[in-house]
Amino acid sequence: MVAVLYAIERPFMRKTFEAIDRHVTLESAFVPVRADARGCSDRIAEIEVDDPGAVDENVRAIDPSVVVYNHRFGIDRFSFPTEYPLVHVRHGASIGRGEIAVTTETILEHVAVALAPGERWAAAYRAAAPPDVRVTVVGIPEADALVGAPPPRERRVLYAPTNYMVGRGAYVNTARSVVECFANTAYELLFRPHPTDRREGPGLAVTQECRARIADLPNVVFDTATTPTESMRRSDLLVSDYSGSIAEWLHTGRPLVQLTAIDAPDREVPPIGVTTDAIDLELVDDLYRNGEPADVRDRRAAWLEALGIPMDGRAGERAAAAVEEVCRCAA
Repeated sequence: MVAVLYAIERPFMRKTFEAIDRHVTLESAFVPVRADARGCSDRIAEIEVDDPGAVDENVRAIDPSVVVYNHRFGIDRFSFPTEYPLVHVRHGASIGRGEIAVTTETILEHVAVALAPGERWAAAYRAAAPPDVRVTVVGIPEADALVGAPPPRERRVLYAPTNYMVGRGAYVNTARSVVECFANTAYELLFRPHPTDRREGPGLAVTQECRARIADLPNVVFDTATTPTESMRRSDLLVSDYSGSIAEWLHTGRPLVQLTAIDAPDREVPPIGVTTDAIDLELVDDLYRNGEPADVRDRRAAWLEALGIPMDGRAGERAAAAVEEVCRCAA
């Protein structure tokens, strides 16, 4: 019998579940919630279903002790949370995009336990959640592998921005200039658009254009890894905006450049690293040689304190323990 069932919507979301499941001692499996999530993980057993969209029917047929879910949109489509305990763990931990408000307004009333990335999220969850919802801080499981990883010092830069539909221009406005900044330089650029911008919307055209340009550049790589963890481990510097990748990257302690050329009128990129509208090689050279300036290091420290994310490499353990406790209570 499956005790812990992970409901996966998109292939790239598997990273959170895999980081938790390696610490789960009970029988576990995942069920795809969309067709493109089929076969997405080779680390968690998959329950094959005829129709991934028949979520309620599939969960009832599997009959787990607990369901773990890391999306938040469209939860009202499902009735299984009224029959099975639902543990919500965030996919990533975006800062500055209204993600906390989205979570508190869409899913907390449906869950038994909400696993928060840090104290900042937990405080908002507790203020919004019904009194019977338990909120616990675990950290970011998928970032555990970044803790204590030595910097490669190989002049490798990772570009990993927010997707266009959420970032409102962050990707569309910066992708081409980032490629050209590093073209034919001594740096290796890992160009990593969000999965959404590889398959749809205005971002797709930019991705296709940049990928064609990258084919002519020996030092720029189109990063096709399903999850970003290994790319982060291999990189000396991250170029992003207000992507959830920033919260993971903070576990490395390495320099961060945030591009602020966004179109959303009601949002601002929260200044955590070095902020700039456009990347230039002189800035990258200075950060590679000297690290972040003292004022940026102080700002980063203040953000880390405010976010309250435990960065000890044990987030997956804490999340697994919380999930298994729900199983014991449900028994």
